[in-house]
Amino acid sequence: MKTVGFIGGGRITRILLQGFDHATVTFEKIAVFDTNEGILAKLKAEFPTIEVSATDSLDASSAEMVFVALHPAVLMECLLSIGGAFRKDALVVSLAPKITLEKLKAALPHVKNLARMNPNAGTFVNKGYNPVCFSTEVEKKQSDAFITMFKKLGKVPVVAEYTLEAYAVISAMGHTYFWFQVQQLKELAVSYGLSEKGAQDAISAMLWGTTETLFHSGMTFEEVCDLVPVKPMSEHENAIKESFKTSLDTIFQKIKPQ
Repeated sequence: MKTVGFIGGGRITRILLQGFDHATVTFEKIAVFDTNEGILAKLKAEFPTIEVSATDSLDASSAEMVFVALHPAVLMECLLSIGGAFRKDALVVSLAPKITLEKLKAALPHVKNLARMNPNAGTFVNKGYNPVCFSTEVEKKQSDAFITMFKKLGKVPVVAEYTLEAYAVISAMGHTYFWFQVQQLKELAVSYGLSEKGAQDAISAMLWGTTETLFHSGMTFEEVCDLVPVKPMSEHENAIKESFKTSLDTIFQKIKPQ
């Protein structure tokens, strides 16, 4: 797959472009179509070798691999409008939740190789977690090439389609549940006398150890929690857990296929 097209030039397109760049994954041609000229101008300034257009989708839609990086509300309308230009043998990858492979097939009956993926922001630094599912008609050489390429950007598990919306809530959006907390910890650490690098190193190691201990120590949740006797945030735990449940249940219900 020497040519790549993006239908939509927003955040996830930038993340993937930066991931490819960091991993030195190169293509003969990358084309991006978006009706927002401001978005295209920013992308072009950051990635000068890409081709962009706000009026003609043909370069992007006729690529050997096409990422459809659109919100669910407009995705189907766009595919029905420009999908006829997709190559029959292209690998078309939707990055949207809610819109199933069955609906994609209905909009693109001539395209054999369809997939859905939930990339996350860690892909920006090649530490991504990017679950993907392929339609049953996808040629093995296409799926194998795709997986090999994306392994350079992080982990790329092949999953059942019905799990994709759960991954969207847990891994794709998951960074946002912790970024502000981690930033607050860093700022506090610096205020207590650590250097910025010292704070970053300590927090990074602590977070890695947190998940490894919880998931791979062989202990129960209660046993893990008992390893540290002082728990400064304990009085807020129930409120935080309830906030997680309420917020994530709401968004999951919104994005899951109906």
